[in-house]
Amino acid sequence: MRIGILSYHFPPEPAFIPGSLAEELARRGHEVRVLTGFPDYPGGHVYPGWRQRWRHQTHSERLTVRRVPRYPGGDGSAGGRMASYLSFAGSAALVGRRYLADVDVLYVVQLPATTFATAGLLRLLGRVPTVLHVQDLWTEADANERRGWSGRVATTMRRVLGEAGVVAVTAPSMRDLVLADGVAEDRVRTVLNWTDERIFQPVRPGRAAQALVRRDARCVVMHAGTIGARQGLETAVRAAAALGDRMDLVLVGSGAEERRVRGLAAELGADNVRFVERRSPVDMPELYAAADYQLVMLRDLPELRGTVPGKVQSALACAAPVVASAGGDTAALVERARAGLSCPPEDWAALADRFWLASTIPLPARAEMGRRGRETYLREMSLRAGVDRIEALLGEVAGAAGPAR
Repeated sequence: MRIGILSYHFPPEPAFIPGSLAEELARRGHEVRVLTGFPDYPGGHVYPGWRQRWRHQTHSERLTVRRVPRYPGGDGSAGGRMASYLSFAGSAALVGRRYLADVDVLYVVQLPATTFATAGLLRLLGRVPTVLHVQDLWTEADANERRGWSGRVATTMRRVLGEAGVVAVTAPSMRDLVLADGVAEDRVRTVLNWTDERIFQPVRPGRAAQALVRRDARCVVMHAGTIGARQGLETAVRAAAALGDRMDLVLVGSGAEERRVRGLAAELGADNVRFVERRSPVDMPELYAAADYQLVMLRDLPELRGTVPGKVQSALACAAPVVASAGGDTAALVERARAGLSCPPEDWAALADRFWLASTIPLPARAEMGRRGRETYLREMSLRAGVDRIEALLGEVAGAAGPAR
């Protein structure tokens, strides 16, 4: 097939879903054309060594990447983000009409940032057969609650969902949201995200990783990633503080709530809570291996119940057992895989109980949790499994549309 891919982010940005998908589809013999912007994530500024221009195209065997200018939105404001979304939509429309004119099928990494660009391209390309892979969803209910540009994003996203040949969602509960928004049941499929398998594999921890994560033989639960409002890590700090020297909680990363979380740990005198500055992704598998469990935290918010954070896939791929303080699909996945322990979100006493139980589980049983988690990852969430499903969906909608134009 001739496959077009529309993605707001693409490598060298940390966007391994569209990047690895494009490479794998090309490896399987398809002609792949990617339409994306110039790299600026996460800082909001174009990467050093890159200059935005109209005629920027790279080509390797069966894979072409065309980049178009967009407003970087480096100030992080809502207005800056919207300017970036709209400028990308305009640039994609100017270039995409010719660049993607003869593709058999279009695959879209569906984020709020791509919504206007998707709507424009579907109109210009004559409703080309399309698979939307929804990573974040603003429903019609959101449109009623939000004002201004945010409401326009939600309304446009709903229209785009209605026009797509197939809507792929990244979690079962997200499927329910899409169905509730009026999309026909036979057009909605679940395709779980994968992780960067070049990095996240089972390894043995080196001395440096051991020294960073462990102080003694106590059980170590590690949270790796953003310390933000969605995670609610104050709950984890309170739970760890209640257990004293029974276990250590190690928080690797940073974020907007880091100062608040550090302050709470100090206020509670939680000497068993330690903070480690953000590390490169290539360092993480060894840090995972040095800890006993990986902690996944999500607050009790309706929009997070259909979310499976990327750290779940990363931990399972590394055969690391998980403690999940979350609801919805994240907890259901961990329990179904028998890859760790779970408890309701934002309940520090329940999480303290899970921490205590985790510390009592013998090492062989922890290793068995990790093994089951990795088996589940390989079967349901791996690059191969995901691309197999997406390739089948692309063929399905392209075939339903008839011969290529």
